[in-house]
Amino acid sequence: MTQSILFVCTGNVFRSMAAEYSLRSQICSQSSYRVGSAGIKAKPQSIHPIISNRLIEKGTDPSPHIPRMLTRELIDRADLVIAMGRDHREFIQKQFGLSVPLFNEVSLGEDRPILDLHEALPDWERDLDEARAYVESVIDHIWESIPALIARLPKFQRSRHSMKR
Repeated sequence: MTQSILFVCTGNVFRSMAAEYSLRSQICSQSSYRVGSAGIKAKPQSIHPIISNRLIEKGTDPSPHIPRMLTRELIDRADLVIAMGRDHREFIQKQFGLSVPLFNEVSLGEDRPILDLHEALPDWERDLDEARAYVESVIDHIWESIPALIARLPKFQRSRHSMKR
């Protein structure tokens, strides 16, 4: 039986997209998982070259990615929705009545969000090298956490109805 996993962040061009492409790249082609991503404020925009280049270095090409807005339909089609940050988890609870885990909770058992660039480095424009290093470290963290996420997925797989309050 195919299970669908949906990663959620803000714009769907960094964290959730990186998780989607990292998981797709690391599961075998015979896998029973369907993987996607969406953003709570997604709008048409391109992926920043730092993000796409780092994912290409890892062995996956995100160039076909088109950001998409999180909708009730996407939520209803997903067997497991995974939030990248606490704000995403709260948004999903408030808008859709669904309690969802964080990425680090599923992969590492830690109730710790993956912060967006502006959350981690509010003045990121002042030091672009530090900003680049942070973005690359987030992608590295997501990529390196995927094997643990895959191993722990059975613990989090439930019918979508059991996750609703």
